[in-house]
Amino acid sequence: MIDFHTHCFPDKIAERALLSLKKTSADIHAHTDGTLSGLCALEKACGVDRFVVQHIATNPKQMQAVNNFAASIQSDTVFSFGSVHPDAPDAIEELERIRELRLKGVKFHPEFQKFFVDDEKMIPLYKKISELNLPVLFHAGGDISYMPPYHCTPQRLLRILDYLTVPVIAAHWGAYMYWEDVLHTLCGTDIYIDTSMGHGIMPLPLAEAIARKHTPDKLLFASDAPWQSPKQSQKLVEAIGFSESEKEKIYETNAKKILKLS
Repeated sequence: MIDFHTHCFPDKIAERALLSLKKTSADIHAHTDGTLSGLCALEKACGVDRFVVQHIATNPKQMQAVNNFAASIQSDTVFSFGSVHPDAPDAIEELERIRELRLKGVKFHPEFQKFFVDDEKMIPLYKKISELNLPVLFHAGGDISYMPPYHCTPQRLLRILDYLTVPVIAAHWGAYMYWEDVLHTLCGTDIYIDTSMGHGIMPLPLAEAIARKHTPDKLLFASDAPWQSPKQSQKLVEAIGFSESEKEKIYETNAKKILKLS
């Protein structure tokens, strides 16, 4: 089992980072202490063999430090997506460094980073990401830390597919709290959808409709740990009633294809 969407922080700032995020997120419960060791323990306890840490450069100045940390924690079981900030003057060069560091892809959080995914300023970055053959994951839809208008709706995501020739992953079942739009806009496209932050929030019939229309070939098991545990995300996936071969795609095969794992 591969958890495609997790988070952790350097040990020295983990406690402070969790407290800050909880304050802006309605005191959301964290299932780890924010460290890599805490995340490893949670994933192991939930039966997850390997996982992907999705790092976010929340401002241009921290971009290189974020990617250095991302590279430092990679192993045979821990993979990292790097991040660039759209307003960083050296964002293109940092994308090249992400490739040199052998990070597995690029993560964008349009709310934290304050940009619309279909803004024209993003096109050179998307073209460079495609040139470097780096998969890209977007925080999609709403965010409990922010108010609308949100920067990565299904409609906006659809507009950028012409510029990205690499795997594109829309987190949180395609777009958090925009699931009706996901069903009618993103399902059937080439976008991958991860299953993070759906348990206890997303109505099961809507999850079933998205899963069946988009097919298990384009779903990635994900939790968004520490904010939900893999066990919680697994409960929603299992409730949909996939066959064993379909679950194998969702839990492992699709992720291995994107991560280029044998």
